[in-house]
Amino acid sequence: MSDARARLLRWEDVPRETLTPLLARRVITGERMMLAQLYLEEGAAVPKHSHENEQLTYVLEGRLRFWLGDDASEIVEVSAGEVLQIPSWVPHSVLALERTLDVDVFCPPRQDWLDGSDSYLREE
Repeated sequence: MSDARARLLRWEDVPRETLTPLLARRVITGERMMLAQLYLEEGAAVPKHSHENEQLTYVLEGRLRFWLGDDASEIVEVSAGEVLQIPSWVPHSVLALERTLDVDVFCPPRQDWLDGSDSYLREE
């Protein structure tokens, strides 16, 4: 049997980290997955990047435009109530078309988010 214990967490108790004036997040991480709330103001942009982590992006409010692939030729808009699944290592960038709240799930957890080496997110 495992010694691991369940934890009850409330988003309001999780510190909100401001990355830029247009982008903030809250992060909860377990041993093998990460859950994050992202707050994007209209016009917030995340530059092209890729990572080993499989990603699910669930838009709760607002609308995001994703450019996917090496040449960014696949464009997908994700609106409230929709989920985009991004496989490991697929290059992608994002633009908030309106004020957006989304929940991202990553497996495994994003080490760059945990150790602060995610400087590409902090550029305006």
